[in-house]
Amino acid sequence: MVAGRGMKNEKGGMKMKQTLCVLSVLILITTANCASSGNAAQGRNQPSSDDPVYQYDMGERNFLAGNYERAVYWFKRAAEQGHAGAQYNLGICYLGGDGVVQDYTQAAYWFSKAAEQGYALAQNNLGGCYFEGKGVEQNYTQAVYWSKLAAEQGLAQAQYNLGVCYLNGIGVRQDYTQAAYWFSKAAEQGHAEAQANLGDCYFEGKGVEQNYTQAAYWTRKAAEQGDTKAQYNLGVSYLKGEGVVQDYTQAAYWFSKAAEQGYAGAIRALEVLRSLGY
Repeated sequence: MVAGRGMKNEKGGMKMKQTLCVLSVLILITTANCASSGNAAQGRNQPSSDDPVYQYDMGERNFLAGNYERAVYWFKRAAEQGHAGAQYNLGICYLGGDGVVQDYTQAAYWFSKAAEQGYALAQNNLGGCYFEGKGVEQNYTQAVYWSKLAAEQGLAQAQYNLGVCYLNGIGVRQDYTQAAYWFSKAAEQGHAEAQANLGDCYFEGKGVEQNYTQAAYWTRKAAEQGDTKAQYNLGVSYLKGEGVVQDYTQAAYWFSKAAEQGYAGAIRALEVLRSLGY
């Protein structure tokens, strides 16, 4: 009646984070304020416009206000002084064409500058550049290298990306155990796609011992976040009683959630269940 479930193992699975790094900005602002207070006795009541922390702050303020060209101006001044956060944010501006002409080469360049300083978000995005061949020659080995550095720092998106690489054997030897390991790291941080893939690992026994209960647990986590494939897969689990008590009403509910997002398999499955009165 319903096709089996499947894993999200498409080669396009690597993603670059394209949001401004506001959290790091706030940390640096706090540090700058402390430094300013400490220097008050020496007559330094406010930071100099040549201070890269001040420049970064101004870039962030202008970016959030929608003044992208001014944001780029300030980010670039800080980036040229070696400020990793500014280098990352300047890369984001070039990646999205915010305040500058979109330029993947420049984006990759500035990501590399920040990545070399250990900046996890930049390492992840540089890995994405190498994966997609944006601004650099496509190189899966380099994609894995930079993604792994970010993943080891705990960045969930990089952990997911690394799992995708191990799952498909992209830039590394295929290794389901490593794939499941990195999916689990990201899943524990609430990454929906990693939760969906970890659920599939448990369902298929790929890299972990087959366990339908754990499969349903992680699939539900992803489904509740709106992951379409997970919603469909959870519907299949309820339909067949795999890892959960068989429940056609719950199956219909989760199929309907996936169907609302246009998932073809869920639409067909829901039509069948509706014809049976569910």
